[in-house]
Amino acid sequence: MATSSYSSSFGRLKSLSINFISPTVLQNLVHAKDVAEMTRILEPTWYGPEIERAAALYSPPELLEVALNRHIVEINKIALESTPFSGRDAIRAYLLKWDIHNIELILSSKIIGRAITETEPFLVSSRNFPAGISAGNISHDEMKIILSQAGVDGVVNHLVKYRYGPILMQHLDTYQKTGDLGPMMADLIAYYYTTLIESLRFFQGDEGLIRDLFRVQIDKRNILSLLKGKDSNLERELINKHLVKGGNISRDELFDIFGSKSIEEFVGQVQKHYNLADLLKETYIKTHSLIDFEVAFDKFIGKSYLKRLKNISLSLGSIFHFIIAAEYEWDNIKRIAYGKRYDLSLERITSMLILETE
Repeated sequence: MATSSYSSSFGRLKSLSINFISPTVLQNLVHAKDVAEMTRILEPTWYGPEIERAAALYSPPELLEVALNRHIVEINKIALESTPFSGRDAIRAYLLKWDIHNIELILSSKIIGRAITETEPFLVSSRNFPAGISAGNISHDEMKIILSQAGVDGVVNHLVKYRYGPILMQHLDTYQKTGDLGPMMADLIAYYYTTLIESLRFFQGDEGLIRDLFRVQIDKRNILSLLKGKDSNLERELINKHLVKGGNISRDELFDIFGSKSIEEFVGQVQKHYNLADLLKETYIKTHSLIDFEVAFDKFIGKSYLKRLKNISLSLGSIFHFIIAAEYEWDNIKRIAYGKRYDLSLERITSMLILETE
């Protein structure tokens, strides 16, 4: 019997998976008194080397932010290096999300006038990988140059040499008139998902599950855009510019959801497509918070897709499982740190965590 090209990557990532922090460590983080104590708890874990390196320049809470971001870059690099040639385009396409994350962060910082030193710790990049984490991704040093540009115009003009620049340039006049980054970012995100889904060609037949997962993520993003639009009393025409194609829910159906007269009706409309009722009743129905809606959707994705990816051992699915599981851990630690900084209750912090075992 021929050996799968994914055997080596599965073995390597499986051995690394034992380093994911345990439920006990996660609970210790929840019960930590502040972000500094969280950082000390994480020092013996696989975050330790990045914490030690970042400690020379930063102190909590920035220290933890920098260490988390550099660690996720290391994880992505390992995952990409472990991927057989046939699957690398898909992993590279997925990792473009961090370029877009960084670009949005930089553009937003220009609008609110944040200094470079205030923004750099939040970039998901690392000096350890000067060539970027994958082909086409923007390196840390280049991100610093982009960050140093004067204003949104300067950032967009500098990005013209990358694939993102021409997309942003189309909306520069609109931004100069309105001050709204929304159309720029909506087109970048649309480009990202189009590139990602097109990269998932059927080599073994199991990439369909991964495509389905990303279509659900598009729906989540669109529904969150509707919620933000309702909160801000935005017109349909403006909201339409923020919707991303490629999800399972059509634009007509999305606007049916947007037209809901109450939170309960909104949830009922979403329920036609995704069984989120119990998850939304836990918190969102009570709080009407976008964070709680996003958490509920992430929990649904975890239950519906992440476990299934894990079970497709010798395929691209297992690599995506490793990457996404690392992102969930990254998100959980950040949410706990957020809770500590804003003095949220232990119960509230725990409600925001995404646990794969659920």
